[in-house]
Amino acid sequence: MTISVLYWMLKIAQSLLGGLAIWAALNLRTPLLAGVRAEVLWLLPLGIMGVLLIDTPELWRRSRLNTVRSASRWLILGLCSVSLTIFVSREISFYLTKARVLQQDVSQLNRLGQHLVVGYRDFDTVKTLIEKDAIGGVFITLRNIEGKSADTIRAEIASLQTLRSQRGLPPLWIATDQEGGVVSRLSPPLPQLPALAEWISSAATAAERQQLAQDYGERQGQGLADLGVNLNFAPVVDLNKGIVNPDDRFSVIYQRAISADRAVVTEVAQTYCAALAAHAVRCTLKHFPGLGRLETDTHLASAHLDTPIAELAEDDWVPFQQIMQQSEAFTMLGHPVLTAVDPQHPASFSEAVVNQILRQQWRHEGVLITDDFSMGAVFKSADGVAGAVVKALQSGIDLILISFDTDLYYSAMAALIEAEQQQLITPEQLNASRDRLQQNYASLTQR
Repeated sequence: MTISVLYWMLKIAQSLLGGLAIWAALNLRTPLLAGVRAEVLWLLPLGIMGVLLIDTPELWRRSRLNTVRSASRWLILGLCSVSLTIFVSREISFYLTKARVLQQDVSQLNRLGQHLVVGYRDFDTVKTLIEKDAIGGVFITLRNIEGKSADTIRAEIASLQTLRSQRGLPPLWIATDQEGGVVSRLSPPLPQLPALAEWISSAATAAERQQLAQDYGERQGQGLADLGVNLNFAPVVDLNKGIVNPDDRFSVIYQRAISADRAVVTEVAQTYCAALAAHAVRCTLKHFPGLGRLETDTHLASAHLDTPIAELAEDDWVPFQQIMQQSEAFTMLGHPVLTAVDPQHPASFSEAVVNQILRQQWRHEGVLITDDFSMGAVFKSADGVAGAVVKALQSGIDLILISFDTDLYYSAMAALIEAEQQQLITPEQLNASRDRLQQNYASLTQR
């Protein structure tokens, strides 16, 4: 292989790296890269500078030569310069927003932050938010507990609650996803239980099924309470419509749903929720208006639920409405667009869905929480996360979950601060939601 061929192979590789650097700089602050963001923050600028150092000296020595080689070097220099500019400007913007949020008045952070439940990748980050009264809850998942004993997890959660109590505030909502089966975020140390549908499958009668659901809830409730978790994002009451899509990597409702029978789902979910509540753990019905009919995974993209409202009301919504009327369960709003009601917004921040259906038509005064706003259906929406959090609180949502990509918290809080200053979110809306949250926690801790 000649030196010339090797040279051009090197230039092509450098150009590809330059293009990759632009893509990484553009996407670094998207949830897509949340899991590797810390590494990319170091590698991206180092890689760009390395490529520049290879070519820049030779480029300036030969800048007067109008050759193909000079053009290739200028192309590489341009790609690297663009990616570095994007990277620096976006990181500066992020850290300025973060600093501006953390410097806000504590009373304002508390007033707005009580509506946000956040996940974390760095324990010190979430401690800072608690010390600033800037959040109302913490989401715990596998990345937070991996390799840790139950005693260590319990001590970490207790330390967060101690920080909270020192502020003279109600306890934090400590939330997790412990459905059983494929979604068991705290196993280990908690025992790995099969999916609830599998657990009850051996029941020959309704009484046996109810007893099995009770036993399941008792096991999970006791285990969660022992760790200090007081909010579980379970059960899934979406009906199992048997839809299997190979491109659905995360929702997989057919593996998580209790049953295709709405009566069975209602009975089992209600028993399960009561068993959790007996251990001072609140359950969460998910994911209204229902994900069982969807083929698109809202973790990744927008999805439309096109089923007529009358059909949903007689089928998919029966477990939600009956349990919401008869218990203190939380209800999680998913991100599908309910086409017949609001074709413009995901249900999780749709005024027509949240306020008009749940708050007004159903007269529901319980706590409503969103699914994770890090998901593609929200992040990629026309409103983005910043617009979505404002519309969510305006519509009657009580808690907004930002669990996968904690960095989104700062742009979300900045948007809420600005919305409150512009009176787009009223004191009446915040006070009504605050009262629902406080009443709900008080009733739970009195059990």
